[in-house]
Amino acid sequence: MPQLQDLAKMPLSVDNVMQLFCHLSEQKGMKAAVKHSGSGALLAGAGAFIGGLMGGPPGIAVGGALGGLCGAWMTSGQFRPVPQILSELPPAEQQKLYDEAIVILRNLDWTDIVQLTALVMGNASLQQKLLGVLMNYLSKELRAEIQYRE
Repeated sequence: MPQLQDLAKMPLSVDNVMQLFCHLSEQKGMKAAVKHSGSGALLAGAGAFIGGLMGGPPGIAVGGALGGLCGAWMTSGQFRPVPQILSELPPAEQQKLYDEAIVILRNLDWTDIVQLTALVMGNASLQQKLLGVLMNYLSKELRAEIQYRE
């Protein structure tokens, strides 16, 4: 009977890493609100334009302010579970996250995703490193605001 160390280490797929991030973020109760700053800027500009057409220079100021307020309100974002956000990422974005995580995970010996998840969940240091990768990605790449379960 082959020993565990004799079994070939499975290659990590992007799907495996996404499953791991989903499990980890679910356990930590992570939610994120992705900010869509482009649409907010568009509303502010449209408000200034319409205000300018209707009221001249003072209308530009009033329209820009009202458009900016509407844009800020619309783009404040609703907090959604991080696993939901991760599952909606396009393949290129999942690959970016995978590339960061593989640096941490590549030296682990595991045979399936269940064992990999158990290895990570049993090691606080690995959890912190992976959470750091995930938080960095969410805040820098997606410009998301992150919340934890209280």
